[in-house]
Amino acid sequence: MHIKTTADGFDLVLDGRLVLSHRDDAPCLFVGSGEARMDMYRGNFDIEDYVVERTPLRHAAVSGSEIAFSAAPGQHARLTLTVSGDGRNGIVAFNAADAAINRVWLRVAAEKGEHVWGGGEQMSYFDMRGRRFPLWTSEPGVGRDKTTEITFKADVTGKSGGDYWNTNYPQPTYLSSRRYALHVETTAYSAFDFRKEDFHEVEIWAVPERIELTARPTFIDLVEAMAERFGRQPPLPEWVYGGAIIGLKDGANSFERLEAIVAAGAKVSGLWCEDWVGLRHTSFGARLFWDWKANEDRYPGLRQRIADLEERGIRFLGYVNPYIAVDGSLFPEADAAGYFATNDEGGTALVDFGEFDCGVVDFTNPEAAAWFAERVIGQNMLDYGLSGWMADFGEYLPIDVNLANGIDARLMHNAWPTLWAGVNARAVESRAKTGEILFFMRAGFTGVQKHCPLLWAGDQSVDFTRHDGLVTVISGALSSGLLGNAYHHSDIGGYTSLFGNVRTAELIIRWAEMAAFTPVMRTHEGNRPRDNLQIDQDPEVLSHFARMTRVYVHLVPYLKSLVAEASSRGLPVQRPLFLHFEDDARTYAIQDAYLYGPDLLVAPVWQAGKTEWATYLAEGAEWIHLWSGRCFPGGQEATVAAPYGQPPVFYRAGSDFTELFEALRAL
Repeated sequence: MHIKTTADGFDLVLDGRLVLSHRDDAPCLFVGSGEARMDMYRGNFDIEDYVVERTPLRHAAVSGSEIAFSAAPGQHARLTLTVSGDGRNGIVAFNAADAAINRVWLRVAAEKGEHVWGGGEQMSYFDMRGRRFPLWTSEPGVGRDKTTEITFKADVTGKSGGDYWNTNYPQPTYLSSRRYALHVETTAYSAFDFRKEDFHEVEIWAVPERIELTARPTFIDLVEAMAERFGRQPPLPEWVYGGAIIGLKDGANSFERLEAIVAAGAKVSGLWCEDWVGLRHTSFGARLFWDWKANEDRYPGLRQRIADLEERGIRFLGYVNPYIAVDGSLFPEADAAGYFATNDEGGTALVDFGEFDCGVVDFTNPEAAAWFAERVIGQNMLDYGLSGWMADFGEYLPIDVNLANGIDARLMHNAWPTLWAGVNARAVESRAKTGEILFFMRAGFTGVQKHCPLLWAGDQSVDFTRHDGLVTVISGALSSGLLGNAYHHSDIGGYTSLFGNVRTAELIIRWAEMAAFTPVMRTHEGNRPRDNLQIDQDPEVLSHFARMTRVYVHLVPYLKSLVAEASSRGLPVQRPLFLHFEDDARTYAIQDAYLYGPDLLVAPVWQAGKTEWATYLAEGAEWIHLWSGRCFPGGQEATVAAPYGQPPVFYRAGSDFTELFEALRAL
């Protein structure tokens, strides 16, 4: 990376790519200050900024690798950038001489027709060009579309409607179709604005530590570099390949229901019971009792039942989050030790989670983090026999608490999911079970990749809607996968059921079809189990689900090859079409189909009432329809029949796994 000076500015170039272009009359850097208003309500945020100052730094003085920026010649520099790096990797370090600066706007050179992806896990838009994306971990919202009735009702009743950019897992990193990546090293609130044709604007509510730039000749090389930077995940546990993880929260009845599902022919690898800790009932629905230990009133003899299941090759999974209910047994222990975040009076800060209060364990306190890893996860979960769990609520750090490290909670809020992932990973490592235990998270931020072995897509609505239904899971998998998250999955059938919105048999059927072509199949009963159809309540649904689990297991030899690639190279299991067909620009904005590894193209039916489906087939290969054997040339749209049980899937002609794929027709 090098600086090219001009008569009135400079260009910053990385491996032939123009990254920054600064001229006196077109500055690339603006600084100033703002006064933010941040209101949190149960994980949802209302955020606005009053910009006090936004000053263009028009004068740039280049001296070797340093660029000193001021508002005009002769004035003191307000911000200095230090440039370093080689031909493929660059770092732009920031140093502010003015302590009043708490807003930075950087304009990055862009081109007409450029595409950008990433931003963490983006659910509505895979290609981010043309829109602005705030990057702040939060609840994703219900409906996520301000034009819909369900989003309106969620906003009115619980301030929880959300918008297209809301996500549990933001990350200030993007990849460009110009084959470079940009990462902002900061935990502050930030935003990517891709609405202008000739520049991308990066907004940061602090002076960032640095901007990292990475250029590679191909998209695959670039994705490998991202995995190297942010961390590769351990391989999936061997036991996962046995089939689906069945989510039931029906107390002791869960075991009887599991047996009926197995008897129907389903391949099962795990039983996941969120309610292993017991339940409390709220207006939102049945909620878990947040005291992280087995509730043997609800699950009598659970330890022995776990052992009996494991002998049959079925593992038991539970649930945990970083909060402890005030009416639980663990609260006094943590409170006495001073392990909770505090309020302004120095007492334990209590967080309202909707009809019950909790303390938040302060993971910036090393002793508190170690206590949670050992006392809660180590003793109460791993030693009890659990093989995995949902590690929930990483996005919930309140912004008005005080933390042991002394850093403002508004700067720690985005960092919290990564700290939470680290606590889980260290607990697993303490029992030498990395690669055997499977915990999964919906929240994330920079660095979560090296700790969390599996992402889950969060709380989709139980429907086919464009911004909160089945199709959003694909975008989430593709965007996060580019940044080193190799494994992604979702709640089969969705989760959130509010305002009369309930599951249909068709939704579960189509969701299960998609899940069979993802790294992990897992069901969920949702937030209102009694109001919604479950996989074991309809014979047709159960039969279909059982068949799709057999499809998943049949593909395990292929999946294992993808897991090996993820371990050695960091490539995601679910991939955008352009990752292997980068010369076909028509693939750059596709977000409702994906490559399952290099050889399978999956185009799930994500709309109701469809019995045939059209999808674009990438140019550069011949594609064979999985179920009919019909051949299609790439570079065109193909329409195929899509009855239940035959999701639109194509395999690449000449694949080494052709025999395996063709055998699926007999299942």
